[in-house]
Amino acid sequence: MFKLSFLLLFTASLLASEVRVQVLGSGGPEFHAQRASSSYLVWVDEKAKILIDCGGGSFLRFAQSGAKIEDLDAILLTHLHIDHTADLSAFIKAGYFSDRSVPLPIFGPQGKGAFPSLDVFLERLVGESGAYAYMADTLTPQSRSFELLANVLPQEQKSTKMKAFLLRSMGVHHGIVPALAFRIEIEGKNIVFTGDTNDQEHSLAQLADNADLLIADFAIPEAADEISKKLHMQPSLIGEMAHRANVAHLLLSHIMKRSEASIDQSIAIIRGAKFDKKLSIANDLMMITP
Repeated sequence: MFKLSFLLLFTASLLASEVRVQVLGSGGPEFHAQRASSSYLVWVDEKAKILIDCGGGSFLRFAQSGAKIEDLDAILLTHLHIDHTADLSAFIKAGYFSDRSVPLPIFGPQGKGAFPSLDVFLERLVGESGAYAYMADTLTPQSRSFELLANVLPQEQKSTKMKAFLLRSMGVHHGIVPALAFRIEIEGKNIVFTGDTNDQEHSLAQLADNADLLIADFAIPEAADEISKKLHMQPSLIGEMAHRANVAHLLLSHIMKRSEASIDQSIAIIRGAKFDKKLSIANDLMMITP
């Protein structure tokens, strides 16, 4: 019996899929010679399955990573700021030159004020009256490449079961911008993306509870101005939240010049907030195994 149990356990370990997260863009909305704007990939074995955000430069980084658009199960957009969405149209156009034919789901936020909901955003981008109206077929089943399926997520917490993963989403505070944080539960791993937020509601710790990997947007130093603090988390808040959530690995990304200049000080502040687990600084194309 012992030998059989050991054999079953050993066989299961051999068959277990490897989950990795790759940073495509570790920067923000500024010019930076080494950092593309925000973008990430979740890999399962040798296939890139989920694309999270697609800021400027992510199209090139996607190609450099060796990923294929044919393998994607979904695209997730934390919010519709330019530095998180600028390359989306390039990904859509690339579909014509790929072998993908099945629809591609895209998840994003509701609209508010000057910011449209995801479905309206796509209509304005590639709809019949959109900026790229010649791509309008991509919003229909008759697409000559693949159909884009818009999924508008509410600000309330929501769980969406996909074929290969469970997506948990939650609205977060990012000034006047409708924004989302995501938790991806895939192959026994829990990966959380804060997106841009100041965590005004102090709800991120719940979403990130016992996460294997937490990717936190690190856009401001501790001594940021009041306007910036209404949009982003200070290092002390990142550390407190990661400590309360008991995350195994904290990755600081969405790095701007102001936060890059204070990395050492910010790490000390995060450690001072009692976060004592693994902590890393994101760079483009780095790969992490949660």
